[in-house]
Amino acid sequence: MTASTSDVQPATVLVVDDNETNRYVLATWLRRAGHTVVGVGTGEEGLAYLRGSEPAPDIAIVDVRLPDMSGFDVSERIKQDTATGHLPVIQISAAAISPEDHIEGLSRGADAYLDQPLDPGELVATVTATLRYARARQRAERLARRLITLNQVTLQVYSATEFPSFASRVTSGAAEVLSGPASAVFLSPLAEAVQATVDGPRGVVGLHPVRPALLEELSALSGLGQAAGVRLLRVPAERWRSLSPAHDPRGEVALALSRTKRGRPPVAVVVPATAVRSADDERLLQQLANTGALALEALRTYSEEHALGLALQRSFLPKELPSVPGVDLAVRYQPASEHAEIGGDFYEAVETADGLLLAIGDVVGHSVTAATVMGEVRHALRAYAIEGHPPQRILEALERLLGQSQPGITVTLCLVLVDSGGRRLLVANAGHIPPVVAEPRVAPRFHEPHGPLLGLGLPQPAPTTVPLPHGGRLVMVTDGLVEVRTAPLDITLAAFRETVAGGPEDIEELCDLLLDRFGQNKDDDIAVIAASFSRDTTVRQPR
Repeated sequence: MTASTSDVQPATVLVVDDNETNRYVLATWLRRAGHTVVGVGTGEEGLAYLRGSEPAPDIAIVDVRLPDMSGFDVSERIKQDTATGHLPVIQISAAAISPEDHIEGLSRGADAYLDQPLDPGELVATVTATLRYARARQRAERLARRLITLNQVTLQVYSATEFPSFASRVTSGAAEVLSGPASAVFLSPLAEAVQATVDGPRGVVGLHPVRPALLEELSALSGLGQAAGVRLLRVPAERWRSLSPAHDPRGEVALALSRTKRGRPPVAVVVPATAVRSADDERLLQQLANTGALALEALRTYSEEHALGLALQRSFLPKELPSVPGVDLAVRYQPASEHAEIGGDFYEAVETADGLLLAIGDVVGHSVTAATVMGEVRHALRAYAIEGHPPQRILEALERLLGQSQPGITVTLCLVLVDSGGRRLLVANAGHIPPVVAEPRVAPRFHEPHGPLLGLGLPQPAPTTVPLPHGGRLVMVTDGLVEVRTAPLDITLAAFRETVAGGPEDIEELCDLLLDRFGQNKDDDIAVIAASFSRDTTVRQPR
């Protein structure tokens, strides 16, 4: 039904007139024009009927002279009530026919004012014109509300960072905009065909696996094929049940199918056909499908880029750790959550002529660029170490490398050289989280001295020496493990140190404990190196 035809459809008319003959005559004229008429004799009866009727009348005709109150009062109370304020009111009178009466009636809520005796044609024409205007206004207000809701839904859909929340927001958004149950079909970034359903606005969205071929079948049924664009079609209930057993509608459905790029998976949004009654409703449904398709394409692209970046990042990390007598090593690397950008955290362990060099660092920032710079720095660090450069010279060489190849990029880096006997550590720290040194029967401590970040062009201080008897341990981490945005760093570092102090002797178990206590729900990468020094030779491989 189009908007223009719906504006002149027959209506339910409430007639408020204490004269039974007048009510009969008015009802007869209106029924001949196709309207349904309800008549009452007083103002209070009319107001009570409006409060309790379902569905409510479409228009009211109110006599000015009523036994309990004036028609002006009735009109005013109708318009002041938020539940009935939209109702158009026509006032009629055989006595109050002066211009002043007309002015008062119109100023107190009437949409039209007719003097009696009435001409039947004039009455029906006035009812039709008043309904046309009121319905057009109601339709415009309804569309405005839906557009506001659509705007809110669009923002929510585009802010989704994971597929389940995205699917729920598209489906619940369709239910909110079109005021009823809704369903949607997607191909997730993991290539899983999923249908989301909800019973109505503010309902709980359910996600169900469906046949992978469903979207292809809908593309063929709609005529969209593999092309980009949007199609709207109506599908009988039985046909829809055969296509999608997970969704059992009560009747015919309206379906909008949208694809943003040729050959890419489309998105289908499905609502009852009764919810799509006008061209405006059709455009809203199509816009919902377009919003879902564009947002899912962005989410799919981001997932692909994130997976590629993560694979690139992992390719830069060591494949194995060296086996050095007297030193046990354990490492952990935990990437940030799926919706966070990849970072530049890295670690390294290199056996050199002077001993075992342990390194942990972080390229400042989160991006594929940070990951690639991380790989460049790590490979250069490894080359400088194998050439036999001591820690301070390695930092100086990396400073020159960044200045020439990556100006503006800064890196934190901590180097610890374990001498061949495992009794002495040489520590050079360029602005990184200080390493924790633990000795038997001595509380763990942070090795605080450090120089500036790499990339600032500033000189690095000489390394410091830390005596370490057999049985000692070393823990090095990146800031993703210990930084919490809602707490000062000193507090989390103190808690970290206490955990190391009370943690298990086995460094593999210690790494697991640290990740369990400090590494949950973080939006930054995490790297951990733990070393214990003894007469045994037990080197663990990274997990």
